[in-house]
Amino acid sequence: MHRITLLLILFLLLPDLYIYRMHVVRSCRKRAWRYLYLLPTLLLMIGYVALMYGSGANALAHHARYIGWLAIALLACTLPKVLFTLCSLVGWGVHALCPHCPRRPFIGAGLGIATLCFVCLLYGSLIGVSRFEVKEVEYRSPSLPPAFDGYRIVQLSDIHIGSWQGNENAIRRLVERVNAQGADLILFTGDLVNQRSHELDGFQPILSQLQATDGVYSVLGNHDYGSYYRWDSEQEVEENLTYLKEQQRQMGWQLLNNEHVWLHQAGDSIALIGVENDGEPPFPQYARLSEAMQGTEGHFQLLMSHNPTHWRREVLPQSDIELMLAGHTHAMQAILWGHSLAELLYPEWHGLYQEGERALYVNIGIGYIGLPFRWGAWPEITVITLRRAGM
Repeated sequence: MHRITLLLILFLLLPDLYIYRMHVVRSCRKRAWRYLYLLPTLLLMIGYVALMYGSGANALAHHARYIGWLAIALLACTLPKVLFTLCSLVGWGVHALCPHCPRRPFIGAGLGIATLCFVCLLYGSLIGVSRFEVKEVEYRSPSLPPAFDGYRIVQLSDIHIGSWQGNENAIRRLVERVNAQGADLILFTGDLVNQRSHELDGFQPILSQLQATDGVYSVLGNHDYGSYYRWDSEQEVEENLTYLKEQQRQMGWQLLNNEHVWLHQAGDSIALIGVENDGEPPFPQYARLSEAMQGTEGHFQLLMSHNPTHWRREVLPQSDIELMLAGHTHAMQAILWGHSLAELLYPEWHGLYQEGERALYVNIGIGYIGLPFRWGAWPEITVITLRRAGM
């Protein structure tokens, strides 16, 4: 935490000091007005120290909303200044090499880029974060039973309900949008909460309204185990997970923990398999795939597994599962020109991936962690239509 604080202070102060010395002092004669320029940075630093050092060990769990908006304020105050500073420095460098080249165009460009950055941050935090987007996807397989041709599945993932405290209307809109798809089946691929299962309190009546012909099924994600919260005892950890499971049951969701169920349609059937979270370290590995799929061999198999890395690590080499649905990546909550920082960590980070006739779909999630912001990676409702190849 101390290292993060030091980096944050440097990130805040260095652009401010440069702009103050090179631009504010030169354009403003009154010292009081000059100091006013530094006031937002000072207030943000005080707010950061108060929240992070005065709120206890579980600050993010108990003050998620305030910390999230503080993070947005910090970004909105610093990132545009960093971009402006870079443009200004380039202008000084060009002028030093070529005295006839003016600095003003670089300053103008810096102001334009900084303004655009500020507007994008505001849009992503005020609008983009709840701009629910429906994505239509088709998956074709020759092994799909004929009666399931045209079967519609809505996939949701990573709701992170603790980040929606005080914004129940957004979750109501989400439920309405999902129900409008007329799905045969709704699948939720993990991370229902941020840190504690009691984040669900008050949201159960809303989420219980999700409706599909064959019901709502879910699996656990890494955040659902409560491993990011500092508990006082192992008993509290167990009680937290038990409460989450019970709440899902009361909402009408069927949680699949290393098990499977059969879905039936006009005499045909497919196996729906769900495993507990299975991620690369430090994420927990609780999946027991062989146990979950036992008895489903020779049938069309649909797998829910939270972490997409599970696909190449175990699903592809050790099973014949045709289609796996995952979440987890959030696409790092930002996609620019079709790319995301998530690519650095995950070979499969959003959308449909195929190996022959077998496929993985990665949903980039509904919610967010820490930073209430999405740009390009809009909250996703995926509608997957199953098609029998050749029909």
